[in-house]
Amino acid sequence: MSEFQSTNGSTIETPAARNGTTEVSGETNSSLHVIVVSLVLGLLILATVIGNLFVIAAILLERHLRSIGNYLVLSLAVADLMVACLVMPLSAVYEVTHEWVLGSVLCEVWTSCDVLCCTASILHLLAIAVDRYWAVTRVDYVRQRSSHRIGLMIFLVWGVAVIVSVAPVLGWKDADFLKRVQEERRCLVSQDLAYQIFATCSSFYVPLIIILFLYWKIFQVARKRIRHKPGAKALLIVRKTTTSTTDPSVVLSVSGGDEENPNGVSATHSGINRLVALAKRDKNRSRETLETRRERKAAKTLAIITGVFVICWLPFFVMAIVMPMCSSCEPDKIFFSFLLWLGYINSMLNPIIYTIFSPDFRGAFRRILCGEDLSPTPRLT
Repeated sequence: MSEFQSTNGSTIETPAARNGTTEVSGETNSSLHVIVVSLVLGLLILATVIGNLFVIAAILLERHLRSIGNYLVLSLAVADLMVACLVMPLSAVYEVTHEWVLGSVLCEVWTSCDVLCCTASILHLLAIAVDRYWAVTRVDYVRQRSSHRIGLMIFLVWGVAVIVSVAPVLGWKDADFLKRVQEERRCLVSQDLAYQIFATCSSFYVPLIIILFLYWKIFQVARKRIRHKPGAKALLIVRKTTTSTTDPSVVLSVSGGDEENPNGVSATHSGINRLVALAKRDKNRSRETLETRRERKAAKTLAIITGVFVICWLPFFVMAIVMPMCSSCEPDKIFFSFLLWLGYINSMLNPIIYTIFSPDFRGAFRRILCGEDLSPTPRLT
């Protein structure tokens, strides 16, 4: 018996009973933790799959979205969909079980898929940044953009991703790889320092530097164009016209030229002069306000694109390069898992970031949700 009654009739709990209660409570907490973690990770995977499927469907089904410029976005969505289907499910199982029980071969396959898909996703962001930079800095680039050029960019992205991912399979592994999988039940990509330097630089650090530089140049060009937009300096001028049947009259008009009368006739009335001066001042103020709003919007858009990318992946890649150099610096499992899944979340956010600013994509998403025909055939009359 785990408890007995004392002489005064009260019940006294034995240590065995207390241990039993503790074990039941621990099992309950463990089960609750598994359920919560499984639910959260499952929702993240589902959101990533749905978001990228929407982007793929919109580009394939909407005629005006099937443009050369959107091929990169389509390929990015495919890479992120692969992250959701090939990488995140096994990672979720690993998080729930707290150990790798699927053997060394499947560990190699899973880590290779992880590196392949995540590297391809990141390098697509670089390719999109390069494409946007050319579109902004080259006047005729959008008209001259060819499927061959974009196809070559996509091929290079996937080619680099494949090289980085298969290197460990071909033998570029650390000496403790099998021991870590078979004895410690931990599945990590190769911890060889040279490989980690190669992989992290190819997958993140070099693309990050180029992306930050390109978006900074894009913002500078956008700001310059906003401030020197043709017609922005249009001023109200006074034009005096004369007809054969009417007296001379004063007409206010908007012009991009200087403030002199084209006919060499200037306004003589002080009231008109004050009106022109006030109009000039108000025009300059409104122009400055519009420029400020446009610059703020451009800066906000680029800050969101680069900020989300850096926040999601920088902590993980810092940890990835530190771990092979300092074994005692390895974080605990919870923190490691948090940084890993923070990187995966980037694949969920990419379809939002790279389409939410486009009215065409927003309209296509609404039509998909409402079940409307995306590409209706013309009606014969």
